[in-house]
Amino acid sequence: MRIPISLILFLSIAVTHLYGQDKRPVVETYADEITTDELKEHVYILASDEYEGRETGLKGQKMAAEYLSNYYNDLGVEPRGEEGTYYQTIPLEQQKWGDVTFESNDDLFTFLEDFYCYGRNTPESKLRDDEVVFVGYGIDDKRYSDYDGVNVRNKIVVALAGEPKDKKGNNLITGTNENSEWVLNWRSKLEAAKANEVKALLLVRKNVKKQVKRFQMFISSPTLQLTSGPRPSRYATTLYISDDVFESLVGKSLNKMKKKSAKAAKKGKHYTKTVSSNVEINLLKDKEPTNGENVLAYIEGTDLKDELLVVTAHYDHVGKKDKLVFNGADDNASGTSCLMEIAESFIKAKEEGNGPRRSILIFHNSGEEKGLLGSKHYVNEPVYPLENTIACINIDMVGRMDPEHEEKEDSNYVYVIGSNFLSSDLHRLNEDASKDYSKLDLDYTFNSLDDPNRYYYRSDHYNFVEKGIPSVFFYKGEHEDYHEATDTADKILYKQMRNVARHIFYLSWQLANRDERIKIDMSMDDLR
Repeated sequence: MRIPISLILFLSIAVTHLYGQDKRPVVETYADEITTDELKEHVYILASDEYEGRETGLKGQKMAAEYLSNYYNDLGVEPRGEEGTYYQTIPLEQQKWGDVTFESNDDLFTFLEDFYCYGRNTPESKLRDDEVVFVGYGIDDKRYSDYDGVNVRNKIVVALAGEPKDKKGNNLITGTNENSEWVLNWRSKLEAAKANEVKALLLVRKNVKKQVKRFQMFISSPTLQLTSGPRPSRYATTLYISDDVFESLVGKSLNKMKKKSAKAAKKGKHYTKTVSSNVEINLLKDKEPTNGENVLAYIEGTDLKDELLVVTAHYDHVGKKDKLVFNGADDNASGTSCLMEIAESFIKAKEEGNGPRRSILIFHNSGEEKGLLGSKHYVNEPVYPLENTIACINIDMVGRMDPEHEEKEDSNYVYVIGSNFLSSDLHRLNEDASKDYSKLDLDYTFNSLDDPNRYYYRSDHYNFVEKGIPSVFFYKGEHEDYHEATDTADKILYKQMRNVARHIFYLSWQLANRDERIKIDMSMDDLR
């Protein structure tokens, strides 16, 4: 039987598209374009003192945005920002503490001496009530709950630090001497209070002045808030109070209330009490409008161009303090540089007729260090319909090793977080990318909804997750230079960073080119 010449030509083109003229898979050819030299060049520029730590809204972040914009313009990548630019403006408001007062039963208390609170997690508010509810340790767990049977809706509640113990002296929740997440994860009690609809949570802390000195930068530094779209806090309004404030509020000594709570806990019960107390708290802020920029570069697909893959990395960092520059080489010049090189490889593929079938949005976001603000603004104001967005890949801190892997001298790894949440297809394709191409060790240590570090919830992909978009987060772990001025370009492991970038390119290639859109087979309810 003779095979038609047209069929032979079609098969030849198809094989060339998949494997290239040298019979290697064509994806490997373009992955090879991601080089250590180019990654290193980008990191050294972005993490230089000249860029002043790239703090959102300030000079260094603007310089970094311009660097990225010029790079994509030179590559010929289509802009997808405002008015033909690569920029999507992030409308922001800078806030710092103004008039902050706390009065309890005619006792006046001093901010930063008797109590404190964090600007990012504490909205401006005026709180008034004629009673407070003591809720023991402020725990709401299926094994033990201080909120069980207690009406705290729209009430000011007061809670102790720590957790209860049983008759044997073990922690009541774990049943051992190991602490539970209610001690290990500071967010737990704040989230529990929010879930129980309290007006405010007052948490007792030992030696408030010492705590203030330790966390002064986080308490007193100006914060940024997004002014576009809804941005409800995941936490209750929370203040940390001294023993003196506690005793003024409840009219009893701290030790007495601790003893009552401990005695109840030994019986498997909780001790709560509603107390008449005239409380007036003012948390006022001085505000000033400002803005940051997301940088959006677009690679149009072919036959499936109406579907979109988002690949993102934040390019901002924490700025400088006095003359000390926090360069942020790993956090996150590393992820930013990987994203730039991944984009370049896709552009080269497109120029040679092997462009992606689906469109790809190269999304450099800002405001991550201020609370995932740039990615939040994007999902509030997407440039493409979110229902057409098939997945989000997030790259953050992929240039170093954490102590656990450094001790083993094992740099050929990457932490994978979230790949099997929402879509098992995404997880399988990521596994295939490692097995078939990158040979990276995929470490799932932090891939848990119950991970005390909460990494799944703490980076930009999670804003996409909340919109029901399958997402995966690539990360190599914290190290001693995290958020320090010592996070510099000379400490990056460029070869291993290149390997991570190539792995992400392999995964992106599969997501962009497979026949079927990846399926969603989990719901958001499964993640709560």
